Amino acid sequence: MAIDWKKFIEQHHIKNLPLQEQIKLFKWENAYSEKPHQQQLKEDFTNASTSTPGRTGRGGSGAVPPPALIVNYLVVAGGGASMGGASQAVGGSGAGGLRTSFGTTSGGGASAESSLSSLTVATSYTVTVGAGGASSSNVNSGNKGTDSVFSTITSEGGGIGGGGNNTAPGGAGGSGGGGGRASGTGAPGGAGTTGQGFAGGTGITTNPFRGGGGGGASEVGQNGSAGGAGGDGLAVAITGTSVTYAGGGSGGVAFNSTVGDPGAGGGGKGGRGQSTDDFDAEAGTVNTGGGGGGAAGEGGSASGAGGSGVVILRYPKEYTVTVGDGLTSSTSTDGLNKVTSFTAGTDTITFAA
Repeated sequence: MAIDWKKFIEQHHIKNLPLQEQIKLFKWENAYSEKPHQQQLKEDFTNASTSTPGRTGRGGSGAVPPPALIVNYLVVAGGGASMGGASQAVGGSGAGGLRTSFGTTSGGGASAESSLSSLTVATSYTVTVGAGGASSSNVNSGNKGTDSVFSTITSEGGGIGGGGNNTAPGGAGGSGGGGGRASGTGAPGGAGTTGQGFAGGTGITTNPFRGGGGGGASEVGQNGSAGGAGGDGLAVAITGTSVTYAGGGSGGVAFNSTVGDPGAGGGGKGGRGQSTDDFDAEAGTVNTGGGGGGAAGEGGSASGAGGSGVVILRYPKEYTVTVGDGLTSSTSTDGLNKVTSFTAGTDTITFAA
């Protein structure tokens, strides 16, 4: 006699199982419906419902465990700000260092890092969103960006752009700042950090007096002789949408020189001084880690501030994150994952299933 499908589903409490599993068990019931096979059915059904975690039925646990806690991350530090303007070229600032496990590429041309698979629920992990370097009008002092942190992952703040004085190389950082003037010659750019960003370009102090561009996450800053553009950042789609982060600032100029383009990914445009069309340096874009533009080649002009960094985590949607009061964050869902973005502050977070 045929077995009623609906009664079978209700009797054995398996309506929450995938359809293919329901069909398999139903076929077993039909195969063993005549004595003496009913005892064998009971044993098979019990084994099926207990051998795989989360299956319901005779002997089943009734609970579906969450998937493994595997976290992908994007950690971008704050961008740098160059020294203040002097009479000649000032370098653009370097972008904040970029480290990511999402996609194929990380900062500095490195392969994407491994996702974090050793994190556990109910354990506190530190998150810090690095601030951008503050603008400066001091010809001898710029401000490096602040590091960003998630758990064991730290990205270094962007390097400062060199000023228009006699000792003006760009500063090292996640990405390096561009060089300015140095005793009548172009000062070299600062070095980037391996696996995070590229170096800044060299300044030029003969006409057209242009600072080197700050390095970005995926490209070196241009030399002043080539235009002083900032190095481009890196596009990362960890949120579900591709966004470019960590572009370098372009170098500042004097005497009607053309200002190079800032790097894609939040870099600031350099300023221009001692010309018929002066303008101030631009800041890097917030939450991109973009380097600030180099100060205009004119005494007392200010550099562009660095853009603040960002920390973004992508993890299975079955988990929730509790965020400390010191952090500013938002969470969205993208397919089978949640995405939590931290845009300011420092504190700890915990995961829960």
